[in-house]
Amino acid sequence: MNIPQNLKYTQDDEWVRVEGEFAYVGITDYAQHELGDIVFVDVDCEGETVEGGEAFGSLEAVKTVADLLMPVTSEVVEFNTALEEASSINNDPYGEGWIIKIKPANMADIDGLLDAEAYKAKIGA
Repeated sequence: MNIPQNLKYTQDDEWVRVEGEFAYVGITDYAQHELGDIVFVDVDCEGETVEGGEAFGSLEAVKTVADLLMPVTSEVVEFNTALEEASSINNDPYGEGWIIKIKPANMADIDGLLDAEAYKAKIGA
């Protein structure tokens, strides 16, 4: 299981990568493995502020549909339109498979997320 050290993680299996005043959000390698082949990503809140813990979209996999939950209160700046080829989440969840770019309301909130070691413990890796 690939769990990069430079990312933060949520209890709901999303990752967060900070770049300056923005951050990128996607689902973890563990989550994409558990969901199976992801066939569709639905995010329709670009330009809106979404509270931490609220759904910002959903993923449709062959065997289920799962909500995507906002890690911290943030404005959704951009949706990764390359995800029209949703297989990039399965093939590269931490790179080309990012889902949204956000501008957190309070960047310090990201510090409260799980680090790689805590996330490994959570999933039993």
